[in-house]
Amino acid sequence: MIVDVVETYRNLFEIDQNLDSLVKNIELLNYLNPLNIEQEKKNFFACKYRKNPVFNYRKIKFNPYKMQRLFFNQQLEHIKDDHIRKLYQDIIYEYSGLIQCIETIGSGKGFYYNSLKVFGTPKERDVENARFILHFEDEIPESTAIKMHCVDDAETYFREFAKRYAFTFNIKKSTHISASAMVLNASETLLLKKNYHFSDNELQVLANHEIGVHMVTTFNGKSQPLKIFSNGFVNNTETQEGLAVFSEYLSGCLTLRRMKELAYRVIAADSLIKGYDFKDTFDLLYSQYKLDRENAWQITLRAHRGGGFTKDYLYLTGLKKIYDYYHNDHDMDILLTGKVTLEDKESIKRLQKLGLANKSMHITDSFSQNLNTNKKLDFILCNLK
Repeated sequence: MIVDVVETYRNLFEIDQNLDSLVKNIELLNYLNPLNIEQEKKNFFACKYRKNPVFNYRKIKFNPYKMQRLFFNQQLEHIKDDHIRKLYQDIIYEYSGLIQCIETIGSGKGFYYNSLKVFGTPKERDVENARFILHFEDEIPESTAIKMHCVDDAETYFREFAKRYAFTFNIKKSTHISASAMVLNASETLLLKKNYHFSDNELQVLANHEIGVHMVTTFNGKSQPLKIFSNGFVNNTETQEGLAVFSEYLSGCLTLRRMKELAYRVIAADSLIKGYDFKDTFDLLYSQYKLDRENAWQITLRAHRGGGFTKDYLYLTGLKKIYDYYHNDHDMDILLTGKVTLEDKESIKRLQKLGLANKSMHITDSFSQNLNTNKKLDFILCNLK
């Protein structure tokens, strides 16, 4: 059966393979995280937040112009199926946009405008949703003595958590990431931030987010006949991050504090289109919204890395879409087939019928039952626009 499908769609598989060999070079986050975060953080705090950080970035390991040409040299006219050809055409435009992002990292407005093309920017509705969340009073922590875990303890926790899944992955530690943890899709690696200390809740959140969704879709994508499931459909960030935060919700570890963090990210992303520089966004969060300086730094860094990175607002919009989708009793498994999107659900079903896609091999553990008991979160999520 598989041999027949490959023979029938020979040109499609050839193009898919070509794109796979090219896209391995353009994992944006490999280049986007500054190399000197800790030193610039010290400098920024030392100058009392008056001077913008100056970040250094990795050198690009490919020629952007030649890479663009190789993508657009693909002979898509050889794909006879109109629907599939359009899918690949859109994907090539997406990859082209990512190359332009990487090429302009650190160039200020150049990178920001390219980021806008790929990820968009918050709409007024999104900003209103963020403000709505921030109006709620903080939950009182159960204990003031919160136990914190070093990165080695975190690695042990994540390895134990991962035993519930039938895949293995690498864990590495780095000082050159802006988040406390992140998944590198191409190398099947969970990257942890050195010298970071994790609370019990953070460990649960990150395990369900990074392993329960991002690693699950990484390995499901790599099990598909077509490599685009692994490398990513167009605009997949919103769905992927929405699924990841929703996994936090279903596992019972999503908190109002975490929801507020996502709301602050929207505020920070929105500040970019208003022309705010790093210190302005930090001041907005720290002085006006009274966020503590560590978190204000972290959220500002995420928004301003590269020269203005708008992706972070998609976590909240994605969560709302997935929350509504789930509560309308739709199939969640199809959204785990790879780095796919909610909007391409029918395309995925069609590819499955043609024998060009498989069902999800791995299913997010938290999706089996809803363990959330926080009624306030349900009220918020139901009332987001």
